[in-house]
Amino acid sequence: MVTYEKDFSLKREEPEQAELADVFRAIENEAAEGVSGYYTLPEDSMAIARELEAYAERESDFLKTLETVAVIGIGGSSLGTKAIHAALASKYPESKNMLFLENPDPVSLLAHFDRINRDKTLFIVVSKSGSTIETTSIFKAVIKHFDLDFQGRDIRQIMVVTDEGSPLDRFAAFYSIQRFHIPANVGGRFSVLSSVGIVPLMLAGYDVKTILGGAGHFAKRFFEGKEEHLLRKAYFLTHYREHYPVTVLFSYGDCLEHFSKWFVQLWGESLGKIDEKGSHTGLTPVGHIGSVDQHSFLQLIIEGMRDKTVTFIKIEHFDHDLSIPDISLKYIEKTDYVNTHTFNELIDIECDATRESLMAKNIPVDRIVLDTMSEANIGELIMYYEILTSACGIMMQIDTYDQPGVELGKKILVKKFQSK
Repeated sequence: MVTYEKDFSLKREEPEQAELADVFRAIENEAAEGVSGYYTLPEDSMAIARELEAYAERESDFLKTLETVAVIGIGGSSLGTKAIHAALASKYPESKNMLFLENPDPVSLLAHFDRINRDKTLFIVVSKSGSTIETTSIFKAVIKHFDLDFQGRDIRQIMVVTDEGSPLDRFAAFYSIQRFHIPANVGGRFSVLSSVGIVPLMLAGYDVKTILGGAGHFAKRFFEGKEEHLLRKAYFLTHYREHYPVTVLFSYGDCLEHFSKWFVQLWGESLGKIDEKGSHTGLTPVGHIGSVDQHSFLQLIIEGMRDKTVTFIKIEHFDHDLSIPDISLKYIEKTDYVNTHTFNELIDIECDATRESLMAKNIPVDRIVLDTMSEANIGELIMYYEILTSACGIMMQIDTYDQPGVELGKKILVKKFQSK
């Protein structure tokens, strides 16, 4: 279960109900007209799960020996998958190893290659466009390093996830490589619940149907008008963005570190735009992990520029528990007040204390509470943030789903290499 608590205690102008109704209708229209296809992925991707079940039967002998699922992709092709994997890994001690070959850093790539057992690894190449330069370059390095043969049994160790008809799709079809498609109207940063995430996660052993179920349950409640708090939050964040242009996500649990990175891409790439009036606009995302970043960034929030809102994510019950020993250490006895308590209690109370300290300084905060880190909860959290992003884009009167700034950088990259 996920609980959304609004603590924006500052006296600010509240939205008119009619304004919220207009935004709600705009989101309904986006979903109905297929402006973005992520709204229906919880249902649509169930077909992918069934297709994977059939694939698993056909390739049962290979999958029995499989040790590692290596995802070759970057940005929206890997961040969401990595976020779910990190969030749930402690619940799946028997799952396959997951490696993410993302950054064209030669030191990191070679270190990853050293960890891979060639014959017991499935390489999944993920690229919506089918020509992402980092992804194709790493794929080439994998082919050479592991001497993969497209004519023999190595073919079953390669899988492709891409848009239908893309260069990568045509490559896979030519060599009869197993491939899965991404819906054309689902952008990379919104694609984790498509084949982008479902294929590697399911093959690694995760219960993707329950993840999809959690996402679908939240979407259903939202479209039934039962999650209006999301629209009110979007209104606050966008209406006062000149006062609070920085959106901080403070997640209390190491398992959410990669979720924070996924959020940063989703938020930054979707909302950093030029609006209809030609003005540069956006909400700058910052992702932090508590309590670690309390010891670095908290000072800036409290006594620095008052330009930030903060959302706390708290996990009430962790999968494992650990008690603080009843040991008194000479000269540091003042810390004994936590003895015999659990680390779960410690991190939760630190979250509450930090939140209350910000509220005392009139810094706008809200809180999301997960009863546990579960498949349904991580699915719901993903859908919540995707719809929140869309709502903010509508209120800011921008195109939430394009990325012209990123495309410009890609064009310059091509020119630089061609000029060498």
